[in-house]
This record gives sequence, structure tokens and C-alpha cells, in this order.
Amino acid sequence: MQTLRVATYNIHKGFSFLNQRLVIHELRENLRALGTDLVFLQEVHGANDRHAARFENWPAAPQYEFLADTVWSEYAYGRNAVYDEGHHGNAILSRFPIARWDNEDVSSHGYERRGLLHCEIRPPGWPEALHCVCVHLGLWGRHRGQQIEKLRRRIERLVPPTAPLVVAGDFNDWRYRVTHQLAHPLNLHEVFELMKGRPARSFPAALPVMSLDRIYVRGLRVEDAHAHHGRVWARISDHAVLTTTLTLL
Repeated sequence: MQTLRVATYNIHKGFSFLNQRLVIHELRENLRALGTDLVFLQEVHGANDRHAARFENWPAAPQYEFLADTVWSEYAYGRNAVYDEGHHGNAILSRFPIARWDNEDVSSHGYERRGLLHCEIRPPGWPEALHCVCVHLGLWGRHRGQQIEKLRRRIERLVPPTAPLVVAGDFNDWRYRVTHQLAHPLNLHEVFELMKGRPARSFPAALPVMSLDRIYVRGLRVEDAHAHHGRVWARISDHAVLTTTLTLL
């Protein structure tokens, strides 16, 4: 197995734009239709007692487990923000075995909790583990800079130079600083930049003007990259979902 289909998606905690409707069931069906092997998710509820009491169709399982059910056999969840009624964070869903995973706290202050969810995944037939890091960086430039530096150091410390690597998620990077602070030093390439000359516009989903969501790779060939726009997707999150097809070099 040399080809890999990857998606990244900020699911807005399973609610539509402006939090008007619970859309986690609709989201699951649309996500499955993409036919991906790996899914990097941001703003995923691990638990929320208030929402569970309010919505009759709130899933009994955590959102990452509900989304993965019967399609992605393995998953990892990094709990970042914890509050009285529950918690949320990042998740990675995988069709292949997750050999190990870790969630590094990179929060810059107590009001905006952030983490780096790092998984080592074993696609069948690959000589080395595939390293995957799911990110959701902070809203303030200074904090993002600190988080990018921690991400860079983590990759340098834990990812072998020969190992295939995917770093994906919501970077909140409207000034394109990740390219200089992370991609260039680590020889990472953004899939839309390679295929189309610039990162995909992904926010807001209904009329995307900002390129907040990215997929960076190393040791992998990019075969295609697609941003999923249109009314169907705009109904279920404020971010567009991005997909790419990758092959092992």
C-alpha cells in the first residue's frame, strides 16, 4: 500500500456556523464519503454534559469515536481545553494501526488551550512509521510563534529525517508565517502550494477568503489536493475540509 488519502477538518465542535444546529450526524456521513485513510480533526468534543442534556440526538460516544465508528478502526484524541461540563481538543482517525501517540501541551496562557497530537502510524508495507501531527494553533501571532517553535523542536527531536511526515490542521496563520518559521527549516511542503501555487482558502466555509487550514508533508509525493466548498459543506462547519492524495517516495 503506497497511496494515502488524507483530510484535515476543523469541525466546529459538531455545530453549524454560528452554532445554530447540531450537525455531527450530517458531518459523519459527509466525512465518510471522502474515502480518506487518515483524518486530522480540530475542535472535537470528548465530552460535554450540557450539550448531552440539551440535544436528544447528542452521540453517547465521544465525537471522535462516533465519527470513526466502522470506518476508521483506530483513533487518538488529545484533550486540550477542559471545563466544568466537558472537554475538547484534536483527534486523528486512522484506517491503519496507531503504534503510539502523545499530546504535547503548547498552551501560551490559560484562556486558550492548545496541543500537538502526534501519532506514529503503520500503513501496511511501509518501511518506516508515518508520523502525523495534528495542530490547532492560537489566535494571537506571538502565541502562534511560540507554538510553531515548539512544533519545530518536537519534529527535530522525535521524527527521523527519513520518516514520512504529515503536519495538518488549523494554523490560524493568515500572514503565512508558518512557511518561514516551520516549513523551510524542516523541508516541509504544503500540498496546495505544490499543486496550485498557494494554500487553499478555507475560512469562512460559506465564502472562503482566508487560508487557515494547511497540510504540510515531507517524504511523500503529492498527487492531488482539493478544498471542498459548496452549500453542503458550508452547512456543517465554518471551515472547509481539505483533502490530498499522497504516495510514498
